Amino acid sequence: MNLETFREFWLYRELVYFLAWRDVKVRYKQTVLGVLWAIIQPLFTMVIFTLLFGGLAKISTDGIPGPIFYLSALVPWTYFSSTVGNAGMSLVSNSGLLTKIYFPRIILPTAAALSGLIDFLIGTVFLGGFVLYYGVPLGANLLLWPALVVLLVLLALGLGIFFAALNVKYRDVKYALPFLIQLLMFATPIIYPVSMIPDRFRWLLALNPLSGLIETFRWLVAPSRPIDWNLLGFSVAITGILFVVGLAYFHSTERTMADIV
Repeated sequence: MNLETFREFWLYRELVYFLAWRDVKVRYKQTVLGVLWAIIQPLFTMVIFTLLFGGLAKISTDGIPGPIFYLSALVPWTYFSSTVGNAGMSLVSNSGLLTKIYFPRIILPTAAALSGLIDFLIGTVFLGGFVLYYGVPLGANLLLWPALVVLLVLLALGLGIFFAALNVKYRDVKYALPFLIQLLMFATPIIYPVSMIPDRFRWLLALNPLSGLIETFRWLVAPSRPIDWNLLGFSVAITGILFVVGLAYFHSTERTMADIV
């Protein structure tokens, strides 16, 4: 994003806020439970994982209480998966807006990423309740939490804007994206710890930028072992690359979006 693009984006910052708030209101409009859905999804998934994988399959949680082990990964994962999905569909679902007025097109996927932070914040508070309940000691390591959130947003937004631009031209993305997100979940250490992966295959896990982020989120609330700085370093580097590539592809197709969509 060059300086001129950033200035233009800044001029439309109120539109970003409006669209993000609109997405939040639409998400919970005419729902009985409202924002409780931000808790229900990771909660029920955590319960199933704890009973199925922790109880029946006896998959190790590295000494971390099962609910905290799974929930500390599910909270960032839920944000990531929903943001990539919503941002990827943002241009097509707002096609009427694209063809009527001009504004920086990147505002639409950005608004999707920002609106998802509301659910992430609620999920984080909910996770904090479990941490207090199990008496897990917290320390200065929590200072890394905001930095990890920024990385998570950049990763989700980078992929989101790439798929958003791709979806304008190829509508197959609408069907392929949920499938790819589902596959990515099993390639990310959410159900299982990194320690279960043999050393000779760790490099494959490192290619998934979510691996280092999820493991570090888990370490922040339950530091049962030293943090894997190498894995986190790979996540930071790959996140930066994916964001730059996604942004470059988005800008290369931006001028023709209104004609195609």
